[in-house]
Amino acid sequence: MKLKSKPLFKINEIQILILGFLLIIIVGAILLWLPISSENHTYTNFIDSLFVATSATCVTGLITVDTGTHWNYFGKTVILALIQIGGLGFMAFSTLIALILGRKITLKERLLIHESLNSFNIQGLVKMSKYILLFTFLVETVGAVVLSSQFIPQFGVYRGLFYSIFHSVSAFCNAGIDLIGEGRSLMPYYNNFTIIFTISVLIIIGGLGFYVWQEIYNLSFKYTKRLSLNSKVCITMAVVLLASGTILFFLFEFNNPATMKYMTSGDKLLSSFFASVSVRTAGFNSISISDMNESSKFLTIVFMFIGGAPGSTAGGIKTTTAALIIMTAVSVIKGRQETEIYKRTIKKDLVYKAIVIFIVYIILIFISALILGVTEKDESLETIIFECISAIGTSGLSFGTTPDLSIIGKIVIIISMFFGRLGGLTIILSMINRKIPKSIKYPEDKILIG
Repeated sequence: MKLKSKPLFKINEIQILILGFLLIIIVGAILLWLPISSENHTYTNFIDSLFVATSATCVTGLITVDTGTHWNYFGKTVILALIQIGGLGFMAFSTLIALILGRKITLKERLLIHESLNSFNIQGLVKMSKYILLFTFLVETVGAVVLSSQFIPQFGVYRGLFYSIFHSVSAFCNAGIDLIGEGRSLMPYYNNFTIIFTISVLIIIGGLGFYVWQEIYNLSFKYTKRLSLNSKVCITMAVVLLASGTILFFLFEFNNPATMKYMTSGDKLLSSFFASVSVRTAGFNSISISDMNESSKFLTIVFMFIGGAPGSTAGGIKTTTAALIIMTAVSVIKGRQETEIYKRTIKKDLVYKAIVIFIVYIILIFISALILGVTEKDESLETIIFECISAIGTSGLSFGTTPDLSIIGKIVIIISMFFGRLGGLTIILSMINRKIPKSIKYPEDKILIG
């Protein structure tokens, strides 16, 4: 009787997902490193190529070389492909290829899709993947058509069309990488309502999450009678953050001569709204981030840390995580034993997970800021913390210091972006061989709190 040999290394679904992202980043970095990608047809520093490939795949937006002027159309197309794959997850594209080839999706692949999409269960995942791909390409196409009405008259047909497609994909995927050049982002278009509002809508749609939009669609056509608690929380948090952000940015920057003081009232309101939309995870900006007031910078840091909804193209700890932590605090203050949201009791394991995610992100920010504090001695603590939170929150905003980072600093930000996109807790759990705990309950005791 022959005994089956056990594999030396057993890789789980989360580890495959992480390795898949790493492979995409490495391939993208090699392509960007080659002379065929740069405008002057010379090799690009590999660290910079790796940095940009990571930023694009992790839909962050931080860059060390100017996207609009350094790369030629081949290099820009590589970045565009990385943004699209990174925004949706490489398993969604693998599913698309499998469906085109007529190949059946295996159970293991369904488990991978489950991890990639962060779904509730594995039922209907293939159908969900089809919906995500169709929804994404439809929204991005509409966005590109609207943007082309502005970019084609300015840049000509071919360049204007490419710019429209690139910025539509970058906005929907919450990447924040632009082709305008010279680190200006969308500041030249601060008073162009069509461009700013279209980019805003694309960011909101991408950051709200595929599951939320599916439920909104089903509710609109009466396939379902009500939204799930998850969708209610995502929508509520999005509305609260958008409204409060718009009001606060307007108040903070209203008389700032370096940002909004000399704008019309309508442009001030539009810029405030765009800032509220974009700073959470998209990385575009229509006003100078480094010239904002300290209150606006602090608000930006908070928004970058929170991010968007789960199951979306956005980053951060996610709006639902923030909502759980806030409502847990409210429940404790009210003397309740359980966390309650919309007259529903939340399971304690979800509350614990939310708290752990919050702590993990704080630790990652602390470690990365600690290292940059040593390697980037010329930068202020505010600049370093802002850069670290922007990387881990995959926001992509910066005070303009990213290109000047040391090699170690760039590597730290690369790792931070990677952790931020896949989730710090996900990566940590993939490294730990978790076993089912024994059914042992230790005696209860007390410690002093507060």
